[in-house]
Amino acid sequence: MEKVKTAEASKTQQVHIVFTEDINGIGRLFGGRLVEWMDILAAVVARRHSECEVTTVSIDKVDFAAPAMLNDTVLLEGMLESVGNTSMRVNITAYVEKLNGERIMINSAKFVMVAMDEKGVPTRVPRLY
Repeated sequence: MEKVKTAEASKTQQVHIVFTEDINGIGRLFGGRLVEWMDILAAVVARRHSECEVTTVSIDKVDFAAPAMLNDTVLLEGMLESVGNTSMRVNITAYVEKLNGERIMINSAKFVMVAMDEKGVPTRVPRLY
């Protein structure tokens, strides 16, 4: 019987505080650093679903809606959107979380990850329920 999993089973959050090494010359979080964090989170979501190693194939679209500044708390949420035979589309949304708990969406992106077997060959992933 083919393995089936829910998107909820691999849903993941990650939290960072923006430090001086994360900012550019005008005090904002480097876009590349944020994309790095998002890529790592997409890999965690895909690994949880596929139960194997994964690699990033593409980042469909990255929208920078607002900046994150020095000392901001950045919350990233990742969830599986769909699966193919060996690929998984992962939605990542990033927020600045204020000290009062308010969240402001600063970025979103869609990552396509591919599951890899122990020989580095794409391998079939569980279906989505």
